[in-house]
Amino acid sequence: MRFPLDRRTLAILLPSAGAFAVLFGQPIMSLVRDWWTDPEAAHGLLLAPVAIWLGWRARPTVPGSPNRALGLVVLAGAILLRYLSGLAAEQFTMRLSVILALAGLTAYFLGPRQLRSWWLPFALLVLSVPLPEVVRSSLTLPLQFRASQAGVALLEWRDIPVRLNGNIIEVPGRKLFVTEACSGLRSLTALFSISVLIGAVALRTWTGRIALLGGAVMVAIGVNAFRVFLTGFLVVFASPGVADGFLHLSEGWLLFVASLGLTAAGAWLLSRIERWLRGGFAEAPA
Repeated sequence: MRFPLDRRTLAILLPSAGAFAVLFGQPIMSLVRDWWTDPEAAHGLLLAPVAIWLGWRARPTVPGSPNRALGLVVLAGAILLRYLSGLAAEQFTMRLSVILALAGLTAYFLGPRQLRSWWLPFALLVLSVPLPEVVRSSLTLPLQFRASQAGVALLEWRDIPVRLNGNIIEVPGRKLFVTEACSGLRSLTALFSISVLIGAVALRTWTGRIALLGGAVMVAIGVNAFRVFLTGFLVVFASPGVADGFLHLSEGWLLFVASLGLTAAGAWLLSRIERWLRGGFAEAPA
C-alpha cells in the first residue's frame, strides 16, 4: 500500500487502533478461544485466516475516497451494539459488532468502494462467528429427526429390521442414538461457509453462487442421512463397535471430505453452465 502516512493520518489512525483494541479485544479473544475449543466453531480457524489473506490480496494500491460520515455512523452503530450486547452478555451480537466496526473503519479511511471490494472477506468473517445457542438448539433437533428418518428409510430399503423412536434407531442387537453431534449441523455450517468461498472464486454470477449454496445444504443433509444409514448397516453386518470411537469419527471425516468433493463438482458444473450461457449470448444475433 502506497499511502502517505503523514502526522495528521497517524494522529487519527493510532488512537483509532488503540480504541478498537480496548473496545473489542474481549469479544475477539473469546471468539478465538471458541474456534480453538468448540468443535461447532472450528471452521473459524480456516475462514478467518483466509479472509485476512483475501483482504490483503484485494488491498488498495492508491488512496481511495474516504467517506467520513458513513464511517462514523457505522462505527457509532458498532459501539452501541457492543455496549448493548455486553449488558445482555450476548456473545453473537458482541462478535458481530467487531466486524461492523471493521466495516466502519474501512469506510472512514478507504471509502465505500473498498468496502464493496472486500465483500468476500467480510462475509467469511461473519460466517466464522458461531451461531447463537438458541438458534443452534432450534436447528439441531429437527436435523436429528430428519437424519434419523432418512437413515431408517434407507435401512428399510435394504430390508434391515429397524424401528425408530424419536432419534433412537433400534436394529438387531443394538440401539443407535442420533446425538446432537450427529445432527449434521456442524458439517452443514462448515460446508455452507466453504461453499461461499468456492462460489466467489469459481463462479461469476450471483445466481450460480446461490444455486451452489442451495446444493451444498442438500449435500450436507443427504450425506449426514447416509452416514446414519451406513452406521446402522455396519453395526448389523460388521461390528457394533463401528458406532463408537475412532471408527465412527473417521467415518464422519471421510463423508465430510466426500461432501466437499460433491460441492466442488457442483461448482465445476455450474461454472461450465455459466460459460456456456455467456458463449450462447455472445453468439446470439443483436
